[in-house]
Amino acid sequence: MAEENVLGSIDHISVHRVGNKGNEEGMVLSGTPLALDWELTEALQEYFKSPLKTSEHFKLFHESQLELNEVFTYVSAIFENPENLHEQSVNLAKHLFEASTHPNIKGGEFYTVFFHHCLKDGSLIDAVGLFKSENKDTFLKANPVADGFSVRTDQGVSINKLDKGAIIFNQDKEKGYVVAVVDKTNKATEAQYWVDDFLHVKPREDEFYQTRETLAMTKDFITKELPKHFDMDKTDQADFLNRSMTFFKEQDSFDMSEFEAEVIIQPDVVNQFKQYKEEYQQEREMYIADAFDISTPAVKKQQSVFKSILKLDKNFSVYIHGDKTLIQKGKDDDGRKFYKLYYQEERWIELLGMRFEVISP
Repeated sequence: MAEENVLGSIDHISVHRVGNKGNEEGMVLSGTPLALDWELTEALQEYFKSPLKTSEHFKLFHESQLELNEVFTYVSAIFENPENLHEQSVNLAKHLFEASTHPNIKGGEFYTVFFHHCLKDGSLIDAVGLFKSENKDTFLKANPVADGFSVRTDQGVSINKLDKGAIIFNQDKEKGYVVAVVDKTNKATEAQYWVDDFLHVKPREDEFYQTRETLAMTKDFITKELPKHFDMDKTDQADFLNRSMTFFKEQDSFDMSEFEAEVIIQPDVVNQFKQYKEEYQQEREMYIADAFDISTPAVKKQQSVFKSILKLDKNFSVYIHGDKTLIQKGKDDDGRKFYKLYYQEERWIELLGMRFEVISP
C-alpha cells in the first residue's frame, strides 16, 4: 500500500484579498505575514490538504522559456529563501489579480504558504502552497446567556471546502516543478483562469498521464475507428473494451507489443491500431509512450468510461462484462432483431433504491 502524503509544517504564510479586476473590485494587500497559533495552524492544515489527494500532477510551463512563467519565478525565489515569502506573495497576488478579468470570477482571500518537509511518496520535500477561497458559507453561532442561548449568523469559509489550490513541490525544477492542483469552481472553459492564466500548467507526462491517455486512445480506437474498417458489431467492441481494461488491471507495467499481441491480436487490426495511434498523437500534439508503469488510480478513473453497455432502443440496457460467446445476435422470421443470452444463475440487482429480477425462461 502506498504511503499517505502529508503536508509539512507551515513555516511562513501570508494572506491578501484579491478581487475581480474586470469588475474593478481591487486588492487588499497585507503589510505583514499572518501570525499563527496552534488552533489556527491545525485548521489551516486541514483546509490546505485537498491537493494531496490527487494522483494527477502538472508542471509550470511557458511557450518560450520557463522563467517567463510568473508563478515559476516567484515560487523559485521562495524556495531559495523562504524568509522572503511575504514579498513574493505580494507579487503572486498581483499576478492573480491581473488574471482575474472574467466576469464569473469571484474575489476572495489568497494564501501563500511555505510547507517544510511534506511527506510525498515516501520522501520529505519542501513545498509552496497557493490557495484561494471564493465561496462563503453562513454559520450559526449559539452562545449561552443567563436564561438560555443567543444565536447569531456569521459568514466564513468551511475548512472542508477548498475552492482553488495548488501545491508546488520543490522537485524537478528544470521541468517546471511537480504541481498538484484543485479547482472546484468556475468549471466553464472561459473561466478556468486559475489553471490556465494564473498557474499556466500542463500535465506531467508521468505514469498517471500515460496510463490515462493510452486508455483514452484505446477506447476511441475501439468505439470510433474500428467500425470504419472492419465488420464488427457492438458485442465485438464490448469484448475489446473488456479485454483492454482487464489487461491494465492485471499488469504492473505496459508494453505496447505485449498489449497488441494479447488484446488486439489480429495483424490487420494491429496495423490499424498503430496508424491510429500516430494520428491521435499528431492531432493532439502529444506523445504516448510504448512502455511505462501502469498507474492504478488512472485505471480506476478511466474504468467508468470503459463500461460495455448495449442499449436496445428505449427498452433495454445490457451490461456486457465478459465472455461474448454467451450473447448471440439474430433476426426472427418477422424481421425483428434479437439478442440471445446464456447464463447459469440469476439474482436481484439493487439500483437507485429499485429492485430488478432476472427471470428464468
